[in-house]
Amino acid sequence: MTKIYLIRHTHAEGNACHMMQGFWDGGVTELGKKQAKALEARFRDLPVDAVYASDLYRARYTAAAIAGPHGLSLVTDPELRELNIGPWETRFYANLRQEDPERMHQFRYDPEHFSLPGAETFAQVAERMQRAMERIARRHEGQTVAVVSHGASIRCFLWRACGLPLADVEGLPLMRNTAVTTLAWEDGRFLLIGMNDASHVADLSPARTPDLRHEPLDLWRDARYYKDCYRNAWLAAHGNLDGYFADWYLQAAREHQAADPMAVLKLLDGDEPVGLVDLDTRRGASEGWGWLSLLYLKPEYRNRGLGIQLLARAVFHYRRLGRRVLRLNVAEENAPALAFYRREGFRLAESRPDGLLTLEKSLGGPEE
Repeated sequence: MTKIYLIRHTHAEGNACHMMQGFWDGGVTELGKKQAKALEARFRDLPVDAVYASDLYRARYTAAAIAGPHGLSLVTDPELRELNIGPWETRFYANLRQEDPERMHQFRYDPEHFSLPGAETFAQVAERMQRAMERIARRHEGQTVAVVSHGASIRCFLWRACGLPLADVEGLPLMRNTAVTTLAWEDGRFLLIGMNDASHVADLSPARTPDLRHEPLDLWRDARYYKDCYRNAWLAAHGNLDGYFADWYLQAAREHQAADPMAVLKLLDGDEPVGLVDLDTRRGASEGWGWLSLLYLKPEYRNRGLGIQLLARAVFHYRRLGRRVLRLNVAEENAPALAFYRREGFRLAESRPDGLLTLEKSLGGPEE
């Protein structure tokens, strides 16, 4: 008998941003790093003869937590990748639900009938996962193997290999990050021993947060909304309104939007406006960096893990424009903002005499 631990990758950038990942190769979060440490501790004293993973970074990072302490080389296999979501890759859940509600419903609740041009079907993923898992099992007869893959791909495999109903989204749930599913390979077939065991990260679950959607802000009709957001952001940063000129900032935002229609975005929780992102895509264009003029979230939505969803709008917009670095200014005394940006990978680029700090974040891949 061959024993296989099938594990979903740790908490990743796309999970935090509430967006489709698919083949997109993003990084892992600080929470993900802690989860990987907990997974390492869980497997420290368990016998493991080989470790396999999808070749995407979030899976390789997770698998390394098992392979390293056991002195094993990590073997990657692209057939263990997540479902290729094609044109939906890096799209935000809430926007997709508004723009393509029928297919989003199928993706979540009726996966057998999900079909999207340029994307894989769940049945296609089940077939390649079955090939990969059988290949691994036959290669390691009588041994114990850890395999790290992805949420949808693991579900597809269990549906195909163990005869579980894919249509039963409650009985076959999406695996939690680093959750362990245990299988036996015997007499040419897989037997399910245990599924979706995430007890080792019980105290490391991400906070439940709403999916925010975005839309371009009409800076003529909603001029008051923009000025209110900028005014509140200024007060939070400086404690007073010295140097704040509402009409000047509004005109600057209109210029940003004239240069790029997606430069100024209103963020919504359902139909409730909760924040704003303002990008000056002209600034730094010749040097390869992008400028974030404003990131604002209503006070009642702060400290809930939602800031990353706003920041993601800037990050992915500038990545699509081919920029290498994202920059912004933050007031030296604005401790909450500084803590947030540092947590999200920003570092100090310049200290200015006016008390502003220029921070920057690389927009490269997860291994840069």
